[in-house]
Amino acid sequence: MRTMIVGLLAAGLALTAAAAPATQTGAVRDITLPAGTRLQVVLDTSVGSDTSRVEEAVHAHLSRPVVLRGVTILPADSRVSGVVTSATRSGKVKGLAHVAMRFDTVTPRGESERYQIRTLPVGRTAPATKKKDALEVGASAAGGAIIGALVGGEKGALIGGAAGGGAGTAVVLSTRGKEVHVPKGAALTLKLSAPLTVRVSS
Repeated sequence: MRTMIVGLLAAGLALTAAAAPATQTGAVRDITLPAGTRLQVVLDTSVGSDTSRVEEAVHAHLSRPVVLRGVTILPADSRVSGVVTSATRSGKVKGLAHVAMRFDTVTPRGESERYQIRTLPVGRTAPATKKKDALEVGASAAGGAIIGALVGGEKGALIGGAAGGGAGTAVVLSTRGKEVHVPKGAALTLKLSAPLTVRVSS
């Protein structure tokens, strides 16, 4: 009987020793990414100056893992979410189209816990079209000069020039400039504006 009890105790101690390393390998620690850390993401939501609204949700995912001192803090395909912060259509007289967004949460791949993040906004502005507008006005003015020549004389030229210039201006004022779009699949670089602490299993 005594031999049996000793054997059972020994077996229990062996099981406890075997279970101890498994508990240690599942340890969790907090690691902080410093402000300025860059997150490479790919958009899962398209945005545009004429199609998006302020506060509209925007989603993306990490195209590369975020690694600090050899430890993967955020794996690739982690979900990143935010909102549109600006969506301004191009004006007829002035004002370039502009769209911007800011991301404020990240969910590591394979996890359900969502972390609040602070990032600098990213945006796009349509190119200026002043040169094109000037060409349109000039071309219409030239057309007006031809009309003036047909009327004849200096007075006709003045009438034609005025008519042409007015027509050109009307074309420019009635036409909006180019809109700006950032399509789904576009690559963006986000930059943390504040440190981010993530729980990482080791």
